Amino acid sequence: MSMAFRALHIFLIVFLAQEVVYAGWQLFVVLAPDGHIGPLWGAARDLDPQLFLARRLYALEAWLAGGFLAVYLGITEIAPRRAAALHTPPSPPPTEAS
Repeated sequence: MSMAFRALHIFLIVFLAQEVVYAGWQLFVVLAPDGHIGPLWGAARDLDPQLFLARRLYALEAWLAGGFLAVYLGITEIAPRRAAALHTPPSPPPTEAS
């Protein structure tokens, strides 16, 4: 793989991972209503609609970035390694010395 493609590959992985962390931070820390950290569960009924919408959009952003990262890693990292492992000839069995 050329250096430019390798740099692009690393950039995409870091960018997508950073996007998941950023969206999670916005969702669970910055846009958390007073007295809540993390999922809202039943308290979501009492949220301002604007805050609720902003949290939903950040949640969607996190899911999309995480899903794309999983698919990208599956195609570029996991699948080629599994294919190479399947096509590697098995090593001969050890022989006993007489």
